[in-house]
Amino acid sequence: MTVLLSRRALLLGSAALFAVPVAGAHRALAQTVAPADRIWSGGPILTLNDAAMRAEAVAERGGRIVAVGSSADVMRLRGPQTQVIDLAGRAMIPGFIDPHGHIVMGGLQALSANLLAPPDGDVTDIASLQKVLREWIAANQDAVRRANLIVGFGYDNSQLKELRHPTRDDLDERGGALGAVLDDLDQVSRDIPIVLIHQSCHLGALNSKALEIAGFTASTPDPAGGVIRRKPGSREPDGVLEETALIAGALKVVASVGAAGIRSFAKSGAELWARFGYTTAQEGRATPQIAEVIKAVAAEGGFKNDIAVFVDVQSDRDYIIKNLSRTYTNRARLAGGKLSTDGSPQGFTAFRDRPYYAPVGDYPPGYLGYPTVKLEEVIRLVDWSFQNNVPLLNHCNGEGASDYYITALKEAVKKHGRANRRAVLIHGQFLREDQVDAYKDLDVIPSLFPMHTFYWGDWHRDQTVGPQLAENISPTGWVRQRGMIFTSHHDAPVALPDSMRVLDATVTRRTRTGDILGPNQRVDVITALKAMTIWPAYQHFEESEKGTIEVGKLADLVILSADPTAVNPDTIDQIKVTETIKEGVTIFALTAAEQRRGDLMLPRDDRDNTFRRFINHASAYRDVVRSKSPFAKMSPGLYKAIAAAPHDHNCISRLLDEVVAEALL
Repeated sequence: MTVLLSRRALLLGSAALFAVPVAGAHRALAQTVAPADRIWSGGPILTLNDAAMRAEAVAERGGRIVAVGSSADVMRLRGPQTQVIDLAGRAMIPGFIDPHGHIVMGGLQALSANLLAPPDGDVTDIASLQKVLREWIAANQDAVRRANLIVGFGYDNSQLKELRHPTRDDLDERGGALGAVLDDLDQVSRDIPIVLIHQSCHLGALNSKALEIAGFTASTPDPAGGVIRRKPGSREPDGVLEETALIAGALKVVASVGAAGIRSFAKSGAELWARFGYTTAQEGRATPQIAEVIKAVAAEGGFKNDIAVFVDVQSDRDYIIKNLSRTYTNRARLAGGKLSTDGSPQGFTAFRDRPYYAPVGDYPPGYLGYPTVKLEEVIRLVDWSFQNNVPLLNHCNGEGASDYYITALKEAVKKHGRANRRAVLIHGQFLREDQVDAYKDLDVIPSLFPMHTFYWGDWHRDQTVGPQLAENISPTGWVRQRGMIFTSHHDAPVALPDSMRVLDATVTRRTRTGDILGPNQRVDVITALKAMTIWPAYQHFEESEKGTIEVGKLADLVILSADPTAVNPDTIDQIKVTETIKEGVTIFALTAAEQRRGDLMLPRDDRDNTFRRFINHASAYRDVVRSKSPFAKMSPGLYKAIAAAPHDHNCISRLLDEVVAEALL
């Protein structure tokens, strides 16, 4: 007998049911005798279905689940061609569904070499740096060919044997008579631009081709706030750039990749999401141009996981209405619209209802941050989404931004009535309890960011809101107390789309320094897993197809190295995604080769994510040079303060939009 999940159970989901025994409690077999294509057994299986939380075996045929239950029952579907997979103690759960992330620029991170020193990387001298770059290129040949770009993050001259920065000559490839006069960056490639970012993000190295694209020559003066280092005895750039020279040059090189490069970013971003178990990924704020890039990659068969695209509602709303779809075409669909009402809480641009606690920078007394959109515009855009039945994600970090959103939602409900629209709050870092009540009354799904407690929790405690209010950032506990669902996201490329880091932070709320930020806001492991599977499936109107391991649903599955409900919660972040399965097909497997490829690409400890810090610096550079005061006349301390403050995706999105727009010209 098939066990179905009721709507009430779907929405309320009790974590207490996770211990339901297998025997007699659930058996779900498809009404068929045809053999399965695949059967998995031999490890804990968490279905995330409250009616049958655990199983011994799962069978799949044609991309869909055909049996879930005891091994004896499921093995009745074993045929001569059935592949039987022994989990060997590993845990199986439903595939993760991304509630909010950005795969296109996340792809740039996926296309970057890890140049950190041990223990987080393998670079100890110039020769090993070159070796890692060549090995990374060999492991990513197709992506390098399409993007025509090589990027590396995290080298540290103080950790290199030579105690110096790599230069263009270290990067340019040796060859013929020219090779005889080269020292070392051109030794890797002279034809493909190479950009290396120092661990501090204040310096970097470019090869000759990258310098050519950046337009840096012997006659180029040092920019205000930056230095173009020169070869001894000449004005010829040696490839090492400092501060604004690095940021301006690096951004110009990245923008040179063209449409093919941006397509490569999108494909590589989706692959990075699959590495962390996401069978459904998201581009959470696209322009119509980026949406068309994703559509083109999909048409080429470039995606192995599903991609839900949300287009900025402040761009072309006719484009959204024309292309909106509940159905994936070649694994991509335009799923709704995105609005951004304020900025970054950790960067002090989120719109609050009270002054920041101790903001770092030249802020006036009583500074509240600011909205990025006027209240009248928020009301108009929310009304448009209701009128046209467009699912809406609204980025609101501060209490003031949520006040705007709640006001607009109340106006829209009054005008258009209630319906199953599933409006979403994105981030909700700083919320009052009365706002959580209002969101419940308005049927809003909070997509919260508890991973902030790890990456920026100490900063929030000490600088943005203070120790008392920091306890309640991303208030998952308040939400669950009211019987609401929530989803938990990573907002990559602000951080890696690391599903186990998301799970760990949602459960433990442990900061970098080990502080537990808001113990009353913690949730159990099953609840946190629901916030990454069935609840985001509901957020995307896909709960009938995804989010739990049930007969009839897509065989979107993840295999983990350990059962997250059975380990010490403080070690959840050490669990590995060993396999990602999309509709019965393995789209990622943690083989020895993939482990090495990951080591070449990703920092072994994401606490030292140079990519994220470089994005901070680049965003600060944009903020400063676009300000009313010329950069050269601004306080050096202000630029450093802006660069030091963490940024979230809304803070950097305008910069990335400009880079992508230039690349697509």
